[in-house]
Amino acid sequence: MKTAIALAQIAVACVSISCMTAASASSETHTVTGIPLDAPWKVKIYDLARSKFKHPAWGWQHSERNYDVALRLAHGDHLNVDTDVLFAACFLHDMAAFPPYAKSGVEHGDRAAQESGAVLRAAGFPMQKLAAVQAAERGHMYYRDPGNRPEAIVLHDADSLDFLGDIGAARMISLTGESAADFRSAIGSLRSFLHDIPPRLITKTARTIGAQRSAELRRYLDDLSTETFAEKLI
Repeated sequence: MKTAIALAQIAVACVSISCMTAASASSETHTVTGIPLDAPWKVKIYDLARSKFKHPAWGWQHSERNYDVALRLAHGDHLNVDTDVLFAACFLHDMAAFPPYAKSGVEHGDRAAQESGAVLRAAGFPMQKLAAVQAAERGHMYYRDPGNRPEAIVLHDADSLDFLGDIGAARMISLTGESAADFRSAIGSLRSFLHDIPPRLITKTARTIGAQRSAELRRYLDDLSTETFAEKLI
């Protein structure tokens, strides 16, 4: 009887371990928002981003938002995107903001295009797609022309949208840091984004989202102005 009970306990323990292992494996096959990590190189790039690209404005969370929004734009505008290219470009487009990839005097999208090849090659990325990744990296900022590749277009628009809305406000204000006397410069940047970004959005879906986020950001800035006595006390 004791032997039977012991065997039953072992069986239960084994099942529990199997379930825990399966759950762990499952969690490692997707990003925090559910993006499939369906190739070993994606796991490596995502691990790099999570471990090294840490910043409230342009860290890995910004990259993951860009990917999710870019897919939404592609779907909305019926654009056929290569998700390998989009994944690589989204998670590496701001790599030049972090050591050892940063280089003074070089626009950070250009620098990402210079540096991402070696990183992707080491991760096992299909290198025949590198040129498309580099084009998306170079053209991702709102003030740049992304060209005609669909992955570059949707990354450009997704990255631009992340400067608008409540998330845009949070990102810009985070840049002031605890040592800043105020956050007036961040408010100035946000007001300039309302003017500069919406006309540069390319996809129809991004323009629709951009209008919504612009209204959201404008309301935020108007309320902030009221609460800070016409921005005298920012």
